[in-house]
Amino acid sequence: MDSSLFVLLSILIFVAANMPCFAAVQDDPTSRIMQDFSGYPEEEHFHGLLDSETFFVDKESLEHQIDELSSFSDSPPPSVTRILYSMNDVLARRYVKSLMEGAGLRVREDAVGNIFGRWEGSNPELSAVATGSHIDAIPYAGKFDGVVGVLGAIEAINVLRRLAFKPKRSLEVIMFTSEEPTRFGIGCLGSRLLAGSATLAETLKGLVDNQNMSFEEAAKTAGYTGSLKHLDSVSLPKGAYFGFVELHIEQGPLLEEEGIPIGIVTAIAAPASIKVDFKGNGGHAGAVLMPDRSDAGLAAAELALAVERHVLESGSVDSVGTTGVMEIHPGAINSIPSKAHVEIDTRDIDEERRNVIVHKIYQSALEIAERRKVILSEFNIVNQDPPALSYESIIKEMELAAQQLDLKYKLMISRAYHDSLFMARISPMGMIFIPCYKGYSHRPDEYASIDDISSGVKVLALTLAKLSSN
Repeated sequence: MDSSLFVLLSILIFVAANMPCFAAVQDDPTSRIMQDFSGYPEEEHFHGLLDSETFFVDKESLEHQIDELSSFSDSPPPSVTRILYSMNDVLARRYVKSLMEGAGLRVREDAVGNIFGRWEGSNPELSAVATGSHIDAIPYAGKFDGVVGVLGAIEAINVLRRLAFKPKRSLEVIMFTSEEPTRFGIGCLGSRLLAGSATLAETLKGLVDNQNMSFEEAAKTAGYTGSLKHLDSVSLPKGAYFGFVELHIEQGPLLEEEGIPIGIVTAIAAPASIKVDFKGNGGHAGAVLMPDRSDAGLAAAELALAVERHVLESGSVDSVGTTGVMEIHPGAINSIPSKAHVEIDTRDIDEERRNVIVHKIYQSALEIAERRKVILSEFNIVNQDPPALSYESIIKEMELAAQQLDLKYKLMISRAYHDSLFMARISPMGMIFIPCYKGYSHRPDEYASIDDISSGVKVLALTLAKLSSN
């Protein structure tokens, strides 16, 4: 036999003998699911692969983490109170960093305490894909607001690691500092600074809390020394991330009422916050006759009713207004209020309509002050932010993920604002909502089931994988 013919026959025999091995490699579920994540055409296999044992959320572990995090609180369970830079906030931050490290993420912090956990991609020079939320909680809140988006994001990373997924773009989990405005009156503090708010950086220098502690002093107690000196280092350039996706409880009743497990957010409403102060003369409740009074408390009460009236006059169900803070001085039953402080929140998905409401509130404050013979000593618009639209391509990826997981979903608007509102200024943005019990939030009985949280984590994991592979 010719020697070259002998070699050829030997090769053919070897290939035939090893065909089952080659087929096994081609049929390997992990291999095929990675192809799907990376945009290869084997979409017909996707649904079956997602039902495999490799694609799962560790519900027991995630539920334990949520409970454990809730223990770092200044109020007793079931409530959670976790205020910016408090001792329990510091302990909660340490816990989150330990979970990030346990998921194999490289952890860093910036000058104000935004925490980042990065999974380096195979092409680290490309802009990363980010996800995350916050863990601070207003007084006597629940344990799911924000937390689902931080711990759920870490679990989404664990889901992908269990699949042996290899990201092309780096994936980053962010825990934002102070989404709630509780301590210094400014919501989404960390994400605003990341988006490069120069005016906020200047404002922080003069801010104090209700104990007269400055922002810089408070940050120092939490270990962030010299935070104001290094604020410039916090901001990120536009395009710093290829995309940002936030997982969050709805904080409204629609998903639960309609029996839909996933909400895909198309827009976030525009918020405005206003602080108002009235000054009157005060006096003895019995000695000063009604015609002679200049009652700052009544001026504040009337303004609260004016807020409601102006919001309803807009004619849109998307216009909302809340007078959430009203402080009366001296606060004695037999003393006419000499001072009143009011804080107002008004929102709308239409920025112009929201601005009209704010202007009407101002006009009412002037008119009430004149008629009631008090002084309008302050009318301060603390923030007046524009709305944010979710990025069309990210909406489509979230929709596709829900479809591939056989999860019913609806497109919806977020009337609460989130860190995503400000991340949209530097990155394409999207949000995933999950149902919460009766829409309750910012109260101790806030609740989301672990099954709904798991569904949200799965949609998030698939969306991150697809964006990372883009």
